[in-house]
Amino acid sequence: MTTEVQSSVESTLWQPSFNFGLIFILFVSWYIFLRILERNGTLDKWNASRALGFVLMVRTHRGQKALETLAKPRKFWRAYGEVSVWICSVSLVAVALLVVLAFISSLLAPQTSEPPAASELIAIPGLNPVIPLGWGIIAFVVSLIIHELGHGLQARAHGMRVRSFGLLQLGPLPLGAFAEPQYEELSQAPRRERLRMFAAGPATNIFAAVFFLILLGLISTQFTGANEHVHIQGLVVDESADVAGMEPWDIIISVNETEVVDLEQFHEVIDQYRANDTILIHVEHADGTHDNLTLILGDKFEHYKNLGWSEDNLELLGIEKQDPFLGVVGLADATQGVDRLAGPLSKEWQGGFFSRLISIPFHFINLLIVPFEMQGVAIHPFEESRLAAGDGILASILGLGGLLFFVHLFFWLIWVNILLGFTNLIPIVPFDGGHMFRDFAHGWLDRFKRLRQKLRLGDTHPLWVEHIAQKATSFSSLFLFVILIVTILIPYF
Repeated sequence: MTTEVQSSVESTLWQPSFNFGLIFILFVSWYIFLRILERNGTLDKWNASRALGFVLMVRTHRGQKALETLAKPRKFWRAYGEVSVWICSVSLVAVALLVVLAFISSLLAPQTSEPPAASELIAIPGLNPVIPLGWGIIAFVVSLIIHELGHGLQARAHGMRVRSFGLLQLGPLPLGAFAEPQYEELSQAPRRERLRMFAAGPATNIFAAVFFLILLGLISTQFTGANEHVHIQGLVVDESADVAGMEPWDIIISVNETEVVDLEQFHEVIDQYRANDTILIHVEHADGTHDNLTLILGDKFEHYKNLGWSEDNLELLGIEKQDPFLGVVGLADATQGVDRLAGPLSKEWQGGFFSRLISIPFHFINLLIVPFEMQGVAIHPFEESRLAAGDGILASILGLGGLLFFVHLFFWLIWVNILLGFTNLIPIVPFDGGHMFRDFAHGWLDRFKRLRQKLRLGDTHPLWVEHIAQKATSFSSLFLFVILIVTILIPYF
């Protein structure tokens, strides 16, 4: 049995619409434009070329001196590359398992809701309804530069020359960036050095996401509530609050004329009552009007028991018979909108240092879901309206508008860096994860070959390791690519 929840998240947020006919015309126009530039020699003058027929690759030799200066502490960057290999190795296995598990889940438990629109499958700012154009372009450009800088620094740290940097463009939209090392030097480099170079890009995105999360946590401490009362996000249909006339995003001012300032005080007041008690709740609706609602409290124990929870599990959670149940979802303090983004680094987090540290990887997963839940924004407009600048130094300098600007900026930088970092670790060529898998396979097979020689089981062809590693990489890339496509397409059938 499931609980039906009434919420106004989707109805109150902007819903973008797309004219796919216009998009198709613009796409064809862009393709024709590139062909004209290619034929008249303009792309050659720009040191640019076409990729996949419609993607513009713009190269530049600028930044070489800056790269050389940054890469001078060679030992530091080699150690950085080694740490990157270990982090990306674990992440690569986790990403591959998630892809396989998602495929199995899609077969065993097909999606019952409407499949996502085609625009949601394209990670292009402005076209994808959950990636805003402005913040999306800024975050993608910064994240792509960070990614390619990681590759470039590792190449120079190991003596490999970088031919050029560049940007992949689809019209005005950035699709990617690249650093082109000398191919011969890369292919002839020791396997461990290549691994460091390939791992450095995704790892730098992951490190950047942690850095921006720290900044977001710092900014989150500068907020206070415009008023300190708690609010609700939604209601359980046909339960006490819904029957009494409470609405999503109501602010609870008082219970039986006792003012409730924060979440802790609200629970202290409600816990004084039992199931079936009648209380008077004073609320402020989202439109600013006030109302007094008479509410008969439900039974929390019976509610969860009806949902299929066992009595033993309820006892472990400390839920007893006749515990009061209001029937609301997402009961939160005034600063919940920004505290949710900061997660374990917010001032409201209940836990110590190790609790925060362990929670960060799981928090990144939660952040990836936020734009889908909030329909393309980081904070719901109602929760954003409840925020005010506090008394901190940054708050006095930046004001509310400045604080919110950096909250949105850091959120989208975190979101895109995590998306870019982990997507590149899917073990499919040409992703970095695919190249890493090929070098890992080469290393495993090389050790197996040496073991055969030690055991005197016979020699293998000199090119056997290279051949089998290439075949294994091609097979794994094809296998994972197919199950990714099938996982995406299953909801449409």
